[in-house]
Amino acid sequence: MTPADRHLWKRFWAIASPYWRQDERLKAWGLLALLVLLLLGQTRFAVLFNEQTGEFTSALAARDEQRFWDSIKYCLGLLAMAVPIFALHYFVRDTLGIHWRRWLTHRFLDSYFSHRNFYELNSNAGIDNPDQRVAEDINTFTQRSLYFLLIFIGSTLQLVAFSTVLWSISRELVYFLVLYASAGTLVTIFVFGKRLMNLNFLQLRREADFRFSLVRVRENAESIALYRGEGQEQQQVRKRFAAAFKNFKRLVRTQLGLNFFQYAYSLLTIVLPSAIIASDVLSGELEVGRAVQAAGAFAAVLAAFSLIVENFESLSRFAAGIDRLDSLARFLPGHAGCPPQRGNSIVSVDANQLALENLTLQTPNCERTLVRNLSIKVQRGEHLMIVGQSGSGKSSLLRAIAGLWYNGSGTIYRPTPNNILFLPQQPYMLLGSLRSQLLYPHNGHAVADAQLLKVLEKVNLPDLASRFGSLDAEADWSKVLSVGEQQRLAFARILIVKPRYAVLDEATSALDSANEDALYKLLLTLDTTLVSVAHRPAILKYHRQVLALNGEGGWQASPAEAFRFAPNDGD
Repeated sequence: MTPADRHLWKRFWAIASPYWRQDERLKAWGLLALLVLLLLGQTRFAVLFNEQTGEFTSALAARDEQRFWDSIKYCLGLLAMAVPIFALHYFVRDTLGIHWRRWLTHRFLDSYFSHRNFYELNSNAGIDNPDQRVAEDINTFTQRSLYFLLIFIGSTLQLVAFSTVLWSISRELVYFLVLYASAGTLVTIFVFGKRLMNLNFLQLRREADFRFSLVRVRENAESIALYRGEGQEQQQVRKRFAAAFKNFKRLVRTQLGLNFFQYAYSLLTIVLPSAIIASDVLSGELEVGRAVQAAGAFAAVLAAFSLIVENFESLSRFAAGIDRLDSLARFLPGHAGCPPQRGNSIVSVDANQLALENLTLQTPNCERTLVRNLSIKVQRGEHLMIVGQSGSGKSSLLRAIAGLWYNGSGTIYRPTPNNILFLPQQPYMLLGSLRSQLLYPHNGHAVADAQLLKVLEKVNLPDLASRFGSLDAEADWSKVLSVGEQQRLAFARILIVKPRYAVLDEATSALDSANEDALYKLLLTLDTTLVSVAHRPAILKYHRQVLALNGEGGWQASPAEAFRFAPNDGD
């Protein structure tokens, strides 16, 4: 085993073994044990069928009618017993597969959503298409793992059973078979192995990139149409497809050589056994049926020996899938509750109030300092407005407060997640009912319908529930509501949750001044402290203090009544 093979095996074991060692191990091992028993039954029936094939062939050659029909009856009896075993084998295999997939998918999803790793993955260029890796690669991994495990066990049983049969008929066939299978395996691995595996890995990545480009077009269809950017988007999609097509051509050419070898290798097995034992049959030392039995046993043993040769293409694709899944697993924490290690020095501390202490924010590549040594406290009721030119670091500062920005130094004191609510410029609309939109992200809370309807009325959406039928109406809300309606719906969440702090990032950008004023006045009636990123001077009056960022790392805090907007302030 080469170092690369050992590395691949370690990566496979790291992904596969937890299911067989942790909470569902009894179910897993029980189903696997049942599968092994069924494989034993299949192997036994295969030997008996091979034996009877030789028997009725000999009966035909000898023109022995009674012997022939006795053999046929015996075969029919075997068939009646074998069919349930074969059918049950596939049922148990698929049952084990779906349970393994469910368990492994839940494990990855726990880590994916833990500590907001789904957000971190968006900025990690080394982990492409994590959604497809979870949805598709896990399914392929469990299916292929079971497939290769079972054919290995089945091949081992087949090897033992049919080798005994073959040894009793012709020892020369056994010696030849060992040499033939060994030579075929070595040629497959060393001539076609590494190149085919690398090409399969690249193909998986290229196909994933192509699918992702189509998903982006679907999700941003309106924006693309408004910009009339379909020509450029088509060019990008074609570019991704061209990369997949080009790699696939190389894969096909490499596969052609392997196919030549595989087919020649397998077709020769039809001729060679007969050629080796032909002299014994022609001399009368061996019955025709025994020769047929020997040919069947030879093919069965050779298939067991030639496991790698016959399945190398599938093995190479499987190895590529292991690599993709392993890279995702190594990025994510090993289990939920274990935060990933990040190269940063910003410290987050749970507190009753929001405060920043000696906070320095840098760009991810550390080439630019956005904010330097910022210290400010936002006491309860001391609403803070953050202003500055575009690119000055306002949104980055909010991401740091939310725990999404780690590049820099200093300490951030923030309330617990249940006591702080963030409203981005483009509100998030989940798929589901209108009720779930209002209660998001605390959908477990029970709120009376009358209260929800009253909240909708307060944010100037009085007819929203009746327009769609009821609070339980489901729709793609990001499509059926305007951005202004979505922003008002997001404000409704604050009125329902009533957090200690609400962080608003241009949360009223799509609203007219009347709706904007009405919503801010509503918020001031709550025991909620506001932190707003905005550029409209009209909302200054709803804040007690202002934090101005100059875009070069500098900052200045001042009372709201003393602040005056510069001409270029804004986003």
